[in-house]
Amino acid sequence: MSHDHDDRPQLTAAQAAAVLNPPAGRNGGDLVVETLQGLGATTVFGLPGQHALGMFDALRRSSLRYVGLRVENNAGFAADAYGRITGEVAPLLLSTGPGALTSLAALQEAAAASAPVLAISSQIPSAGLGGGRHGYLHELRDQQASVRDIVKSVHTVRTASQIPSAIAAAWESALTAPHGPVWVEIPQDVLLAETTLPVVSAMDATPRELYPRPELTIAAAHLLSNAERPVIIAGGGVVRSDASGKLRALAEKIDAPVVTTFGGKGAFPWEHPLSLRSWLEDRHTTDFLEDADVLLVVGSGLGELSSNYHTFRPRGRVIQIEADAGKLESNHPALGIHSDAREALADLLEAVERREDPGAAERVRTVLEKVRVRIEAQELTLEQQVLAAVREALPDAAPSFWDMTILAYWAWSAFDARRPNTMHSAQGAGGLGYGFPAAIGAAAADPTKPVLAVSGDGGAMYSIAELATARQYDLPLTWLIVDDGGYGILREYMTGAFGETTGTELARPDFVALAESFGVPAVRTGPESLAADLGKALAAPGPSVVVLPALLRMFEPTHL
Repeated sequence: MSHDHDDRPQLTAAQAAAVLNPPAGRNGGDLVVETLQGLGATTVFGLPGQHALGMFDALRRSSLRYVGLRVENNAGFAADAYGRITGEVAPLLLSTGPGALTSLAALQEAAAASAPVLAISSQIPSAGLGGGRHGYLHELRDQQASVRDIVKSVHTVRTASQIPSAIAAAWESALTAPHGPVWVEIPQDVLLAETTLPVVSAMDATPRELYPRPELTIAAAHLLSNAERPVIIAGGGVVRSDASGKLRALAEKIDAPVVTTFGGKGAFPWEHPLSLRSWLEDRHTTDFLEDADVLLVVGSGLGELSSNYHTFRPRGRVIQIEADAGKLESNHPALGIHSDAREALADLLEAVERREDPGAAERVRTVLEKVRVRIEAQELTLEQQVLAAVREALPDAAPSFWDMTILAYWAWSAFDARRPNTMHSAQGAGGLGYGFPAAIGAAAADPTKPVLAVSGDGGAMYSIAELATARQYDLPLTWLIVDDGGYGILREYMTGAFGETTGTELARPDFVALAESFGVPAVRTGPESLAADLGKALAAPGPSVVVLPALLRMFEPTHL
């Protein structure tokens, strides 16, 4: 393919001089940060290490804002939340070996939740690569092998001129539906070597759009238009693709009840007459979904939590819209539509015929009443009181981040997220320690809103070091720690399965005194004063901690 001379970039004399005479003192690390700036990044997360110092030194010469956490896994959780909140790529700068490996649990959560995280790791010097045992500090036989099972794509750099293209390719991969974490690795000597390459300017890494095939849209629209009892399950893909408005319009056009998965919280208005809310771990909801003659599943693989622990057995036709091709029909036979949720819903909305069902809202009310009666019979007043207090204190637009703790398990089913993309948890991969560092990432993304983190005392101990981070950057976030003296949900699981527990009871610090030692104001509260104390903390500038000593119980499962 030939190019006309007129197609070439037309540079001014000053621009040409800048290209031909780049500033002295730049290295491979500068190419990294210049590429990130050219792609539109404004904030990076991470933790420095010996092999990565070329990147970190280059940050000084850039306009990028650096948010440094105290543990690589926590930095990964912060980047994950930044990606979820903004929909933009969150760069995560890591060192070699232990630093890289410590981030893997966070990257697994980013993969499960489709959060666009760009991990850029250093490597041992180029001379040591190839699997020999040279004895370099942090050396792994094959660092990429440790991450390949977790991330969407791996991009290798071996020379300075490869840096911009590798980062741009990774950026595009991270933002192509389904979003997800990607990995770039660059040897120490390449990052440190002086470069005479021109300064990286405009970069293009436009993600590929994932559209539904038209014949599948027509088939799905026909099924939905002619259904007697259509129902919609809305998953995290609706939130990630910013398709909540399209989902609502489609549900209203065909009078279809909607239940959201735990990852899809906020995708459909909680108080809407067609809203089944999020009671997926409930047999009444499961029965209702099984009774649908056409079930539209959008942006969910119907995994363990979304299928009432695989007890869900649909009897009608299933239509599944999913950007991750590997999830299509992975659990149930369906009309599988490989597409971004937003694009597929937009096409469906045009193709379906209006369908009126005056009885749909009444059927929804009946199911919700059955759920309410079931929960009420278990006398779990304290748990509902605590969750209601959190909802009362939290402004509608304020994001919340929930660790793996009993109150979060309640929130998955019973918490009204009120706005799309405001409630997030670690339910994708299910690792401990997510809540507080994720809240740091969200507060860095938008410091104009207060952010709430919710942890148990066990999960909180994973993240205590990040109190220093919250204080250092003066971030507007409040950390609610529910202290029950152990791993509460595991205590329940073990008691139920074996009649006694092992390893669940924990010694823990005085969280109020500990927070104050970091210069973070803290208060101990009770169920009656929780709403007021939490509201006051959220309204105050900077970080704060609220400790609630309480032994919460889970509602009875229905899948056993």
